[in-house]
Amino acid sequence: MYDLFIRALPLLKTAILVTLGLGISSFILGSIVGMGVALMRNSASRILNVIAFVYVSIFRGTPLLVQILLVYFALPSYGINLEPIPAALLALTLFSASYLSEIFRAGINSVDQGQWEAAESMGIGYWTCLRRIIWPQAFRIALPPLGSRFIALMKDTSLASTVTVVELTRVAELIGATTFRYMEMFLMVGIIYWVINQSLTLLQVWLEVKLTRHMK
Repeated sequence: MYDLFIRALPLLKTAILVTLGLGISSFILGSIVGMGVALMRNSASRILNVIAFVYVSIFRGTPLLVQILLVYFALPSYGINLEPIPAALLALTLFSASYLSEIFRAGINSVDQGQWEAAESMGIGYWTCLRRIIWPQAFRIALPPLGSRFIALMKDTSLASTVTVVELTRVAELIGATTFRYMEMFLMVGIIYWVINQSLTLLQVWLEVKLTRHMK
């Protein structure tokens, strides 16, 4: 296997960067979109609430693979042509945002309603209250599912190979096709995914300990 690893190393280096870039970028962008959707779900406006509900329902209720294929192959029919990486990033972002919005909403709603009322009685505005009082508490509550979602998203980047994005899974397919050593190649890539996700798990545990230390 070592000789195969050396042969694949140049492509694997690039593929790891692409995989990490897709995973981290879609998580950050998905968090921004997801927070907006979560606030819409909690909004007093029925229109905003319905829009957010429909968005979450569609993107959580359909397979990510179908969404990636639609973005890459269907959007050009409407004059929107995206390269493989931007197309995969868009699909991953929209998909992750639907899940992250529910995690954020659950975290915000878990904070005692009395804190909103207390802030209002002191003349603290909605956004200031959300940013300085509610969100720090909600984030600590939401951290475990956020970490799990990030790890799942990192594995979901493998589906980008279906639109020719040269990430880890695509490299395994390419090298496997030229050497006919599919078992070793996919095992190698599986180990790399495991190392990445185990590192993220350790980071999540460290953050949980750091953020909850004063609460013990």
